[in-house]
Amino acid sequence: MEAEAGDGPVRFRAPPAGVLRIVPLDELTAIYHRASGQTHLVAPPVPEILAALAQAPASLEELLARLGACYDLADPDAEALGARVAELVGLGLVQRG
Repeated sequence: MEAEAGDGPVRFRAPPAGVLRIVPLDELTAIYHRASGQTHLVAPPVPEILAALAQAPASLEELLARLGACYDLADPDAEALGARVAELVGLGLVQRG
């Protein structure tokens, strides 16, 4: 279930261009967050989530639809996606609002 924020569902967005340096490394991806100076090693679907949010801000439902349009999701799970996006918000890799 998606939280509501005033006028509708909470929306998420990727940081502005240039804030993240994303480098694929075989099966993992290194993400350098310039604002914090931290480097994160992540696995799918994190790079895919960031790419989908770079298109435009999205609610969890919109994000799930974008991912489903680009990838064959065996079991689309909005709750699992919400948990992953919350982790990315906590790391500063995704912004709320």
